Amino acid sequence: MWEEIRSNQIRSGILVASMAVLLLLIGYFLGLILLDSAVAGLIIAFIVWVISVLIAFFQGDSILLAVSGARKIGPDDHPRLYNVVEEMKIASGLEKMPDVYIIEDPALNAFAAGRDPNRAAVAVTRGLLDKLNRDELQGVIAHEMAHIKNRDVLLMAVAAVLVGSIVLLAWYATRILFFRTAFGGRRGGGGGGLVQIILLIVGLVLIILAPIAARLIYFAISRRREYLADASSALYTRYPEGLASALEKLATSDTRVRAANGATAPMYTINPFQKKGRSMRELTSTHPPIAERIRILRSMAGASYKDYDSAYRKAGVGPGIIPPSALNSAGEAGIRAGQSPETGEKP
Repeated sequence: MWEEIRSNQIRSGILVASMAVLLLLIGYFLGLILLDSAVAGLIIAFIVWVISVLIAFFQGDSILLAVSGARKIGPDDHPRLYNVVEEMKIASGLEKMPDVYIIEDPALNAFAAGRDPNRAAVAVTRGLLDKLNRDELQGVIAHEMAHIKNRDVLLMAVAAVLVGSIVLLAWYATRILFFRTAFGGRRGGGGGGLVQIILLIVGLVLIILAPIAARLIYFAISRRREYLADASSALYTRYPEGLASALEKLATSDTRVRAANGATAPMYTINPFQKKGRSMRELTSTHPPIAERIRILRSMAGASYKDYDSAYRKAGVGPGIIPPSALNSAGEAGIRAGQSPETGEKP
């Protein structure tokens, strides 16, 4: 899966650059309208961007865990959960055991966070621990381990912090512009006044649309990774039905994660704001449809990347989802696991 890891690194760079452009555009118009200096606005926006990136890289995981109300546990606090995480750490090939957290929330969900596999954490809700059996819990934990293995965690931490920064800056900007306009804004005459009005309109439109654009970028990068994590979960556990059954329980639960918000939603195993049934608002969904994910898992002939890719194609979702290197090594992995490279079944 090295292509996916490399792809996530490239997308992280593109994401940071895209968010930088949005922040700088907001800063430009704010500086022009409020400070009479576009350069001053750009400098402020650049400072905000640098601080956001540094926070996301060095403290993004800590912020996400704190916002979610997660509590770190040890082996004696919840032996079953800790043991499952250890098993999936070995199955996934991670060198370091992720920290384990519990969120005291009756909802059924989980997420992974961290900068890289050497600094990572897995957090699960109390509801998940109470409602899932061991096989189902293994499937969910393996799914989150895949996010750590594929470096999704850094990508989504950076996205969460930068989206939050853009939304916050835009929120304050709209209110500053409103009060400035309502209680005496800049005045000018003739052509200069017309130019200022045009700039004000353009700036307002940008400030309103920037958070929407940022969220759409965020949502777009968060969906493909869910399919890949599902495929990896089936490979690590050798039991696709475990995750499929878990997703079914998560989908039928109408309890939402209390601490979840728009910035952290894509981190979870399923959308924490998910309503029962398939949503028609695909464009703004942080996750692929759950029914689709379950159907792919249950139509797998075996538990390899090739099996998942074949099921994915048959489901009509797209031409394929698994990177070539993983498909080429699937047969070798199956042989090591005692399976036939042609069928994925044990002899």
